Amino acid sequence: MMSNKEVWFVTGSQHLYGPKVLQTVAQDSEIIVAGLNQSGKLPVRLVVKPTVKSPEEIFAVCQQANANPDCVGLVLWMHTFSPAKMWIAGLNELRKPFLHLHTQFNAELPWAEINMNYMNTHQSAHGCREFGFIGTRMRKERKVVVGHWQNPTVVQELDDWCRAALGWAESRSLKIARFGDNMRQVAVTEGDKVAAQIQFGYEVHAYSLADLVAVVDAVSDSDIISQLDLYRQDYEIAPAVFTDDYALQMLKNEARLELGMRTFLEKGGFKAFTNCFENLAGLTGLPGLATQRLMAQGYGYGAEGDWKTSAMVRIMKVMGQGRAGGCSFMEDYTYNFGSRDQVLGAHMLEVCPSIAAAKPRLEVHRHTIGVKCDVARLLFSAAPGPAINVSPIDLGNRFRILINEVDTVVPPAGTPELPVASALWEPKPNLSVAAAAWIHAGGAHHTVFSQAVTTDMVVDFAEMAGVETVIIDDATNIRQLKNELRQSSAYYFLKQGL
Repeated sequence: MMSNKEVWFVTGSQHLYGPKVLQTVAQDSEIIVAGLNQSGKLPVRLVVKPTVKSPEEIFAVCQQANANPDCVGLVLWMHTFSPAKMWIAGLNELRKPFLHLHTQFNAELPWAEINMNYMNTHQSAHGCREFGFIGTRMRKERKVVVGHWQNPTVVQELDDWCRAALGWAESRSLKIARFGDNMRQVAVTEGDKVAAQIQFGYEVHAYSLADLVAVVDAVSDSDIISQLDLYRQDYEIAPAVFTDDYALQMLKNEARLELGMRTFLEKGGFKAFTNCFENLAGLTGLPGLATQRLMAQGYGYGAEGDWKTSAMVRIMKVMGQGRAGGCSFMEDYTYNFGSRDQVLGAHMLEVCPSIAAAKPRLEVHRHTIGVKCDVARLLFSAAPGPAINVSPIDLGNRFRILINEVDTVVPPAGTPELPVASALWEPKPNLSVAAAAWIHAGGAHHTVFSQAVTTDMVVDFAEMAGVETVIIDDATNIRQLKNELRQSSAYYFLKQGL
């Protein structure tokens, strides 16, 4: 999705120590960057930049980063002591996110040979503290990662942050196509699109169904036949679907919708979309298989006009690219109360097969909400394992992103009378606390369900966007959470100023 993106590695020093020290600093930086790139653990290419030694050099590299569309962020490291006043103009100019890497080139000290030259050359321990002060003094949001650069935990933190930076870059350039309007009388799917564009950067473009129908109707029969061949390869399909004229027509309907919507989205440069079951004039029905497959191809989606969740689905798909586990639009649908309270997540039709535990089944069933017709859709259960549910909401005066950590489990039984894809999970710390916390925080019923993106990655993204996060995990306590919400409300109100 974002294979051409870069993160710049910028090392700070000064002229005080002489050319030999600066030569060592540059060589060490190149070795670190080469090692991290060769590890294959990062989703972007690290690009080493010349050591910055003056306010002018720092200002210039920050300007260059701002102007380069492939640069999604910077890793800043103080190999020696880099007087922090030199960084003020550059950090004031910098509009890309940055990570402060607090490391040093050598893991262990050469006890027998260590001298003052070594100390002057390898002094990240206090050089990074000087740099850390100016970041705090200037109230700059940044990630701080501490440890030796070859430590797997450090590399993992770098990977997570780079993925958040990719998500932020995607958010700043994302376009969302909105077919029709919101579901009538629903509150949480509404919101201020102007405020969202100012805060997150993404654009929401509204289109009538007639605009989409014209493109869908133009899909050729030969392209539909080719699409059916793909369905045969990708899914378990009963032979009767292809021999029964009616069922085959339902499948062709979805192929036409998928190809038409994809053509519309590609032509307009859209990476996410919404629709609504109440607004389908001119279409054969609510897109089921078509929407599922588009999500699997990387598009963001939000049902009932939910453009905020649609954007977040796309952003989190970018963040999780290349990792095990999928990402899908999701909804907390119903509960299973028992020895371990559980949530059955699903939707009418639109759950992404990237989260499936096994090869999905393609079947045709009756859709009875909004429009009554038969629709082809994929059926499966989500793979077991840890996941998160994420909900971006508009509180009127600011945005908030909620995160609930969950454990996805294998369903105890099948649901032969419920022909929808689903995920069964146990929220942390438990359903009682998690649901109460979600409600207190104003969380939506729509979420982004991801097995590839972590809580820390979403927090990093939210900090880049300058929005509040609320985390519901094993440590959540309702009394403490309510105090946290009150304090956050005061902080974000004061942060906006008059």
